[in-house]
Amino acid sequence: MRASVIAAFIVGLFLGAVGLYGALWYGGDIRWPLVLFKQRATLTPPPEDTSLPVMSKAPQQPPLVPPPSALPQTVAPQGEADRSMPAEFPDHPIIPISGVSTSQLTDSFNDTRDGHKHGAVDIPAAKETPVLAAVEGNVAKLFTSNQGGITVYQFDDSQQYCYYYAHLDRYAPGLKEGMLLRQGQALGFVGSTGDAQAAGPHLHFTIFRLGPDKSWWKGTAIDPVPLLR
Repeated sequence: MRASVIAAFIVGLFLGAVGLYGALWYGGDIRWPLVLFKQRATLTPPPEDTSLPVMSKAPQQPPLVPPPSALPQTVAPQGEADRSMPAEFPDHPIIPISGVSTSQLTDSFNDTRDGHKHGAVDIPAAKETPVLAAVEGNVAKLFTSNQGGITVYQFDDSQQYCYYYAHLDRYAPGLKEGMLLRQGQALGFVGSTGDAQAAGPHLHFTIFRLGPDKSWWKGTAIDPVPLLR
């Protein structure tokens, strides 16, 4: 008796479920479990991306330019340059002995010495005083003579003029023919070699215009004092 009751209950439950399913099918709502599944699937957040983002290259900064005050400054050579020099003269020579001013120069270019024109300026100075290159240019000749003693012939960069330094006591260390002398660079030391008096050391200095053959020993002498002034 009890078993038949349980069997009847199960059959009734089954029939009820079948009836409910048929009603839902007829009403068009049989797909609601699928819809809920789809909604749940769309609401599920996507998996978190753990890959590193691609970084764009940082723009390069322009190089810093130091202010003018931080830049190294050039040192002016010792001596005095003439600012009223004729435009056709290529050089601006300085007085070839440090510490000598233009007011101390005595123009002896036209004086007569031993029966010939002096053609130079004598600049008295203590023995061993450095003699400086009046301009930039190469050493054309190192020469020793009875009159000039130990001498240096220097061509300017244009090779139009020669600068002549005489009566030197000795050359500056390392001086040799062909080397480039910068303006203001020491080339030797004041002395009294040649026919100069030992009691009066000085620099015999002149400038002469070279001829077409560019011979270091000859040319047309010009007065250096107005150029130095």
